[in-house]
Amino acid sequence: MYRATDGIILPTTITGSLPRPRWFTESLGSRSFLEAIAMADFREQYMDAVSTFLRDQEVAGLDICTDGDCRFDNDVGGQSWAGYVTHHLSGYDVANPHSPSRRAPYPPGSILADNAATRVMPRITGPVGRGELQYANLWKAAQRQTDRSVKFGTAAAEVVAVSAEDQYYKSLDERMFAIAEALHAELEELADLGCAAVQIEEPQIHMLAARAPKDRAFAIDTAIELFNRTVKGLRGKTEIWAHTCWGNPSQQRMYTAVQSYAPGLALLNRLDCDIITFESISSGGIDLAAIGKEIAADKKIGIGVIDHHTLQVERPEEVADHIRLALKHIPAERLVISTDCGMGREGMSRRHAFFKMVALVQGTNIVRRELGLPVAECRAADERFFFNAPSR
Repeated sequence: MYRATDGIILPTTITGSLPRPRWFTESLGSRSFLEAIAMADFREQYMDAVSTFLRDQEVAGLDICTDGDCRFDNDVGGQSWAGYVTHHLSGYDVANPHSPSRRAPYPPGSILADNAATRVMPRITGPVGRGELQYANLWKAAQRQTDRSVKFGTAAAEVVAVSAEDQYYKSLDERMFAIAEALHAELEELADLGCAAVQIEEPQIHMLAARAPKDRAFAIDTAIELFNRTVKGLRGKTEIWAHTCWGNPSQQRMYTAVQSYAPGLALLNRLDCDIITFESISSGGIDLAAIGKEIAADKKIGIGVIDHHTLQVERPEEVADHIRLALKHIPAERLVISTDCGMGREGMSRRHAFFKMVALVQGTNIVRRELGLPVAECRAADERFFFNAPSR
């Protein structure tokens, strides 16, 4: 069975996105991937960018790679995360977009208010279908270039559903489940092709649990059913990941105070998934004990040891310290090492992201040595390849 973490103790990966190369000036927009890839300039830039993303991850020494979310255009705040889906599902009117009102509760003059003002989304005007998502082709473009497993991620149905005005469905629930069905068809094709890991990004269970019932846009039970409908029948074909975090527009925190997962941990056990990932390093690991206690033993736990909010590159010793802290509560066999969230949402350079990945692997290797485990090759940290090394 083709499973991304099978046989690896303390496997390493990133959430998904990486900073876009400055020379990648072509945009996908609302074109289908096959339409765009038929154009020489886009094809060369896109395939080279994917190759660059993969090579950086290999040189850093990650066990599981991503395509860097290469399909996302160079927009403000990373709105392409959901915008790719809204611009490529059928049932959306991409010719007549609108700007949803999303300024509250962000005050004028803040970067989050500015991000909200730049959101331009198509309207739903008919039944939602798969359209031109083409997840399989996007994954193939990456997997053909590496022997390592390429994890493929997609925004969750509820995130996509609230990103656009709806002129067709009678309720938010109806709209969300229609999108979930379309995503499921895409992910089923991926699994059948041999994609080792599929990641659903930002199911809202933990966010809903942190709010008072009157402030929830939809029910927690609905959010759980949405996730399970999206991945129905896929476990066993591929590894299912649920990525949770607290938002990442332009590498910014969305909440004034650090949030705790505690209210939603037991609820997350109801997700039909193999791995649940958590922000951890940016909150100082406040939830590690609760996560280790509450998350069911049949699920692996991914912890972020790299902070996507800051340009400060973590030292390997800091990464190792956080892994050791996690190991007090989570067995090594269940622990996956990752980033808190994506690093490609406008605010970070490629160089910063690369050395954060290097630190992630180096720190994990420190702990692997302590546990008597095989270490990953990290060519970026090999002194033989340092510039201006003395001759021997």
